[in-house]
Amino acid sequence: MLPKVAQLLCLTAVRVSLQDLRKVSFRGLRTMEVLKTSLNINTSDGTGAPVDSVTTTSPANDNQTGTLEAGLLPGETVVREGKAAILFPSANEVFYNPVQEFNRDLTCAVITEYAREQLAQKGVRIVVPGEKDRVVVCLSEDQQSSENQESTEQQQKDDETEKEKCGDKTEVESVITASVGQRCEQGLRVLEGLAASGLRSVRFALEVPGLQSITANDFSAKAAALIARNAEHNGVAHLVQASQRDASMVMYEARGKKQRFDVIDLDPYGSPSPFLDAAVQAVSEGGLLCITCTDMAVMAGNSGETCYSKYTSVSIKSRFCHEMALRIILHSLDQRANVYQRYIEPLLSVSVDFYIRVFVRVRTGQAKVKDSASKQALVYNCVGCGSFHLQRMGKRMSHGKNRPLLCFSMKYSAATGPPVGPNCEHCGQRHQLGGPIWAEPLHDVEFVQKVLSAVSGNPSRFGTSKRIEGMLSMMTEELPDVPLYYTLDHLSSTMHCNTPAMLQFRSALLHAGHRVSLSHACKNAVKTDAPPGVLWDIMRCWEKANPVKRERLSETSPASRILSTEPTLQACFDVREDANPQSRRRHLVRFQENPQANWGPKARAKAGGGISTELEDKRKQFQGKRKNQITDLSQLKNVPCKRFRKGTCTHGEKCCYSHELESVPGEAEKME
Repeated sequence: MLPKVAQLLCLTAVRVSLQDLRKVSFRGLRTMEVLKTSLNINTSDGTGAPVDSVTTTSPANDNQTGTLEAGLLPGETVVREGKAAILFPSANEVFYNPVQEFNRDLTCAVITEYAREQLAQKGVRIVVPGEKDRVVVCLSEDQQSSENQESTEQQQKDDETEKEKCGDKTEVESVITASVGQRCEQGLRVLEGLAASGLRSVRFALEVPGLQSITANDFSAKAAALIARNAEHNGVAHLVQASQRDASMVMYEARGKKQRFDVIDLDPYGSPSPFLDAAVQAVSEGGLLCITCTDMAVMAGNSGETCYSKYTSVSIKSRFCHEMALRIILHSLDQRANVYQRYIEPLLSVSVDFYIRVFVRVRTGQAKVKDSASKQALVYNCVGCGSFHLQRMGKRMSHGKNRPLLCFSMKYSAATGPPVGPNCEHCGQRHQLGGPIWAEPLHDVEFVQKVLSAVSGNPSRFGTSKRIEGMLSMMTEELPDVPLYYTLDHLSSTMHCNTPAMLQFRSALLHAGHRVSLSHACKNAVKTDAPPGVLWDIMRCWEKANPVKRERLSETSPASRILSTEPTLQACFDVREDANPQSRRRHLVRFQENPQANWGPKARAKAGGGISTELEDKRKQFQGKRKNQITDLSQLKNVPCKRFRKGTCTHGEKCCYSHELESVPGEAEKME
């Protein structure tokens, strides 16, 4: 037997030689397996726990100030997020966007709560580092103490029930615990279909307990090789399995009941529509789908026809476009699931930054699928004043006067409509037709409350905990049965009058006997069950106290026609205490400002890496254009004339814009 010091020296020498071999002959997953087999190296300490990464220094680098981390190739950097340290190439060969740290943090929080629910049914208790006794977070200060007491009493009852079931067995023997970084045989099977560098999968393995396996798939060979290296670098190779295949084929081959995944995460570059059909089939019964959409230009109304081709729904330009985008993707998921006698239950839906993210549970049931038609609705939106109405696609009613609302006692029929006339009753303008969209609640408030409780009780777990807490708090305050919203600035702009304070406008709606809430999707949103006529009556009363110059209004303008009618409701703008929501009183982080310049989507990864100069100039062209507006007309000479480039400018030397063609890089090549 060798002394312990000699054993450590041998192990270090073997690891350094393995690193040198990787630098010379690394060719992907197969090469890694050959190296590990030929050297016969065990990646664990004998107990199944991964060995910490070793920092090695070659003789040539003895004079340098720092040391190279294990597995770091020339030109690579280490990206640290959460508890993961990812080896990342400097070139743009594998996609990574640090902006979506909030997305990944929220996903870890949601999957943790989902795993807690699922594994509790199997008698498995998950253990989250830093988490104390569960306390339900309640936004109402008056109810917080009672809720905490009920939560404590319920926990005590659960503990007593577990002890009774266990009998004479000890707690260690009766209760199975699942910790982060450990493989749980009864845990969840997770698929990340488009993993890129594998950062999300590695974070799942390091931060989410109760997982059986994680399949990190990517079609790129370089990405798949990088995933395998990152899994080994973070000591989670026993959980994370790298895969280089088409994401749709991976899911289609897992359609069998025993092969399905419990959690499927899809975060593509652009639209997820090509993968939705396979995803709704490959997720298990009651499984979790996590979908991200970054093609907001399409879903927010810039290309309604393209939106229909991808999501079978027409998007329209409106103030509620961000919430409508959420409802479009939920409609598309539900419609594709209905083909296979399945349906969705939205757990959490969020519109943030430049993307939307939805977490839905997928279930199977032929009777429940019949309700899907009544869950979808068309949107009639006035192009003049912005008033909107919803038309359900189907109708269901109880089949009998005294029968309960059960599936077998429901009668289904076609909906009647439309809910509007040829022209808007308020301003006389025409309507746009959008949809169909999901018209049911966006969130499961009980589930959102659980996630909020876990995040607020363990704020050091995520780097964006404060923002998550603020966004989830707003979601619990939203009216669940009121689709879409108005914006206060648009109502005032339509009337050409001063904008009332948000608390005054909310108070007026409450005084009128209607419900009102904010929306996490828009800062100035007004979500209410009041009909459009009540909103315009309140604005008419506000205009009387803050009159506009009506002689300047066109007779055909929406403002002139709305003001020509006297209000039937006398609004009261006295501020009520309940008009100010708890999230606003507590000054939670709700609508975060961009922390740095060029905050937003990144360029698509390409084989050769790098980003073209023309693309960088295009991304920065309109950054801050509203903050740095030109006030001096002489500065317009520095702006190129678009008509001159097209050959249609007729002003000649009198044109206030520049006629120099060399002002825009790459323009000469385009003209040729």
